[in-house]
Amino acid sequence: MKKDSYLLVKPQQAKGIYHSVTPETANWNYLSFGAREMKKGEKWEHETQGNEMVIVLLSGNFKVGSDKGTWETHNGRTSVFDGVAHTLYLPRNSSFVLTATSDMLDIAYGWCKSDVDFPAKFVTPGETPVVIFGGDNATRQFNDLVPPGFGCSKIVVREVYTPSGNWSSFPAHKHDERIVDGEGNVLEPIQEETYFYKFQKPEAYAIQQVYTADRSLDEIVRPRHNDVVMIPKGFHPVVAEHGFHCYYLNFLAGTDQCLANTTDPDHEWIYGSWKTKDDRLPLVTAQMNKH
Repeated sequence: MKKDSYLLVKPQQAKGIYHSVTPETANWNYLSFGAREMKKGEKWEHETQGNEMVIVLLSGNFKVGSDKGTWETHNGRTSVFDGVAHTLYLPRNSSFVLTATSDMLDIAYGWCKSDVDFPAKFVTPGETPVVIFGGDNATRQFNDLVPPGFGCSKIVVREVYTPSGNWSSFPAHKHDERIVDGEGNVLEPIQEETYFYKFQKPEAYAIQQVYTADRSLDEIVRPRHNDVVMIPKGFHPVVAEHGFHCYYLNFLAGTDQCLANTTDPDHEWIYGSWKTKDDRLPLVTAQMNKH
């Protein structure tokens, strides 16, 4: 049996900190990612030091006390398929204590070095931009948690819902070399990315390819519930297994706070081919968050 690709990171344990991806473990330069489950009353104390950090509520509720402000969720979703995330951005040199206020709390968080100070920001589900993108069986839903222009240094965060059988991150694109036009606009940044997957049923999976134009990197992986796929470079399309809706949470960090990219030239024509939108979308809305 073929060994799993080094790009596929399995959860480390059932409870507690179950993901920890750093530049040292990923062999890259910018992005760190973590995920943890906490029981009611459990506390996480942390200092961001020279990093900006984004915390995403996957399920449950929490409160945060910090030197930048205090925040609390009351209508946290019961799973990623039952509503939209609450998102907390904290700048560098922040100290905080996060406390679980529900029986079980599931959170994900990413961080990267920052050389600029920005204000902390707490974004509720109702304030989160939701976009239906693509077409035909490549239609999917973006919840833009930390979009370009958010007010931060380098980090971008988006959660994506791909209906059963649909393609996502498609047409295939990359962001691994910095290209700037004559007016200084970034056409493609260097960005590292994590895909953090969740599914409604444990037997479900997605298929993701990661490849470069010269095929020096050409891997196909099968992420399951709570798996992470690391994207150090190259094109990286995804397809959801038929019969199972797919969720993934993207953190990106690199040279620029943007979502510019370069499409695989073989796929450019696809943008003009779509005739319909998948009427199963949106799969989640802010109205679904419990009150």
